[in-house]
Amino acid sequence: MIVVERPELPDFLCHRDPESHKGTYGHALLVAGGRGKMGAAVLSARACLRSGVGLLTVHVPRCGVEVMQVAVPEAMVSVDEDEGRFAHEFAPEELARYDAVAVGPGIGTESQAALRSLLAAAEGKAVVIDADGLNMLARMEDGMELLRLHSARAATILTPHAREFERLFGTAEDEARRLEVQREQSRATGCVIVRKGHRTQTTGREGEVYVNSTGNAGMATAGSGDVLTGVMLAIMAQNKEGQVDAAMCAALAVWIHGKSGDLATEKQSECSLTAGDIVENLKYATMCDRV
Repeated sequence: MIVVERPELPDFLCHRDPESHKGTYGHALLVAGGRGKMGAAVLSARACLRSGVGLLTVHVPRCGVEVMQVAVPEAMVSVDEDEGRFAHEFAPEELARYDAVAVGPGIGTESQAALRSLLAAAEGKAVVIDADGLNMLARMEDGMELLRLHSARAATILTPHAREFERLFGTAEDEARRLEVQREQSRATGCVIVRKGHRTQTTGREGEVYVNSTGNAGMATAGSGDVLTGVMLAIMAQNKEGQVDAAMCAALAVWIHGKSGDLATEKQSECSLTAGDIVENLKYATMCDRV
């Protein structure tokens, strides 16, 4: 078990080559948002851009296009054919230009066919699955097999909170057993699993465990998980050459997310903390001289 206290940030976060361009730092695809839940997409997109990704495309239903274009002008928008939810079934050629994909925040749970197509089309792309993406997998009879198939080709990261973890893997009698189940499932599926909570625990595909040391109770607030998805997506897109192990990338994203929350509470109370405050402090949490 490794406690992540003062990680060494990877070179792609600490150093920008003056001869580089936006493509150097990865092109990420974020599938997020739905009617009444576009805030999840906005928070995740802003966090992704604040975490160093070079290019970001956000796939949203038609009802969310104007929201995204106004709220996150730095992001490009891919428009779903459905008015209010994720329904598009991706083909591999549509995903060829992306270096990493994240799916789940605010998409609802009626899009199993679309999620299935996305996982198949992503082929060798790193994929982060959060929120409603996890809830849909839990409802699929072959959900675990889909994860095994994708993780055999590329990094696959699951980011469940406590209830989502139970839906996916069942209940456990105590924390020690929950961690053992998490390790077993990482080994069985080949997925990196980030079980969110106090001292978030990340397990790699060999069962290794990273325990986070940052964060505070104020981060138990709506949208905090969406922010983490954006951070994680940005890091995976920049890690397109596989410079850093996927489990370490996930643990690093968790650390940065928690550090941002801690920096926010240096200036305000925990009870006043919002997910937007976490996003705004990412610009300080990723400063290498602060680590």
